[in-house]
Amino acid sequence: MSAIGPIPGIEANGAEIPLVGLGTWELRGRACARVVEQALRLGYRHIDTAEIYDNEREVGDGIRASGVKRSDLFVTTKIWPSHFAPRELEHAARDCLVRLRLSEVDLLLLHWPNPQIPLEETLGALCKVKRDGLTRHIGISNFTVALIEQALQIASEPLVCDQVECHPFLDQSKVIAACREHGIAVIAYSPIARGGIRNDNVLARIGAVHKKTAVQICLRFLVQQNIVVIPRTSKVERLSENAAIFDFTLSKEEMNEIARLGSRDGRLVDWAYSGHMNWD
Repeated sequence: MSAIGPIPGIEANGAEIPLVGLGTWELRGRACARVVEQALRLGYRHIDTAEIYDNEREVGDGIRASGVKRSDLFVTTKIWPSHFAPRELEHAARDCLVRLRLSEVDLLLLHWPNPQIPLEETLGALCKVKRDGLTRHIGISNFTVALIEQALQIASEPLVCDQVECHPFLDQSKVIAACREHGIAVIAYSPIARGGIRNDNVLARIGAVHKKTAVQICLRFLVQQNIVVIPRTSKVERLSENAAIFDFTLSKEEMNEIARLGSRDGRLVDWAYSGHMNWD
């Protein structure tokens, strides 16, 4: 497995975020540690996890096994909404660091909005853990446009991103526009629609032109808009494919054609804010 070239990044409110990272949702045990280690040895520098994934220990194991300097990495984790009360949030953040065996993370996110706890209290606690040195940067995840606006008015520290489901089948243009208006990054989870784009005829046809796979066309479509992608894979051989997207450019016509695949009902993950998730 040959190393990949340097992965470019974007700047958002002081954070330098690599445009391609490794998502670790559903990765467990030794397989998780192995994929994280291999990704970092290959040239990845951005790793995304969360306390609800129940794999922070293994992510930390993979980081240490890779031998990559901590200062070269961008590590993200997320706090689950049942821990959004201020004291619980600080305790949860410290627990994340213990499991990862890190003194700080690079980015700490609120995983989903929780209407049961005032956002003012939660963001106040999130800003405090940043000031206390538990994380270099903070952000939000799965926030709607209205909640983005609300969060930005409340937060006393810069928010650097909204991490949301984002892929060609889902029209996220309103969220993307809101993030750009305020200089915060969009980080796309499920960027290849959980593998659903592999059989798309439009992406396959455009891929044939560039000698790339449908997956690579999909990821290129996002990063060409300066959207960070964190595709999850349990297969080491997919790591190179997912990162080999910086040696070609999609034309304006191709970008527009792919954009037309999107719809408002293309979501794969239920929105917790609309009441689909039990916080307990």
